[in-house]
Amino acid sequence: MKSNLLKYTLSLAFLISTMLIAISVGSVSVPIPEIVKIIGSEVFHLPIGNDVDPKSISIVYDIRLPRVILAGLVGASLAIAGAAFQGLLRNPLADPYILGVSSGASVGAVSTLFFNISIPFLGMYTLPFLSILSALATIMTVLFFAKKIDKTMRVESIILTGIIFSSFLGSIISLIIALTGEELQQIIGWLLGSVSMRGWKYVGIILPFLIIGGLLLLMNTRELNAMSFGEDRAQHLGVDVEKRKMLILAAGSILTGAAVAVSGTIGFVGLVIPHLTRKLWGPDHIHLLPLSIITGAGFLILTDLLSRTIISPQVLPVGVITALVGAPVFAMILLKQKKAKGR
Repeated sequence: MKSNLLKYTLSLAFLISTMLIAISVGSVSVPIPEIVKIIGSEVFHLPIGNDVDPKSISIVYDIRLPRVILAGLVGASLAIAGAAFQGLLRNPLADPYILGVSSGASVGAVSTLFFNISIPFLGMYTLPFLSILSALATIMTVLFFAKKIDKTMRVESIILTGIIFSSFLGSIISLIIALTGEELQQIIGWLLGSVSMRGWKYVGIILPFLIIGGLLLLMNTRELNAMSFGEDRAQHLGVDVEKRKMLILAAGSILTGAAVAVSGTIGFVGLVIPHLTRKLWGPDHIHLLPLSIITGAGFLILTDLLSRTIISPQVLPVGVITALVGAPVFAMILLKQKKAKGR
């Protein structure tokens, strides 16, 4: 009990500290006590006092706070989706990016931007809806072809099929970019992955999908624990494997699709964070999933802070930073797996 409390305390301390530092640091520095007062006033309607600069209120509440919260929500979505995929497929290399789900979501989102699609009754939710639909279609297609290639559906076959589809979908995105005129800069900027200049509107777009997808996965933590020992063992323990598998894949696709819709393609978060969280706090999905949410949120807030300060005043796409961190981690896990099999 005490060790669980320590896990959550340290993870939340990491998240809160990264949030406060990310809001504080920028071209205009805002002291942390001022940030606390501004958030208290704007969110909880507490008295702010006369010592807070009105310009700081605008910087914190209108520019930095929505950016930080959006980065946190995107990081949380990708991290919990990655943790669920890894548990389901029993492989630390599985994540939305590697399995092609992110690429599928990107095709849906890029097509929406390119053709300027707007579904009347969905309004601003058209982009995440079509992105999620495309992500779901991709994971189902990947599983269908993996089964055709290998009837036992070994994890290696699923991952290899995901990588093939990711390359194929990447070429479709390249084709759309080649045909793009005025929207070119918007689409390329979006594809590189960023949470800058999005505002509160985008927080409102991703939040419902994070709640739905996150709750679906958190309701299946015991089933994920059972399935991590193999599908046959899980079936013996009374788990409806096929139903739960589809539910977990659908929830992961909802989370990935919504994240991609608001921030573009940000790779490797779903690979690095669950792997790190599992190493630090253990493989029990009852704690692994919520801790991945917290750590994933803090990680993307931190990488976004690096992206806008590392070569300031220029801003790097946050997807570049996550790829620089994630690619070596991917290679390291792959080497470890090879060594383990070679014993």
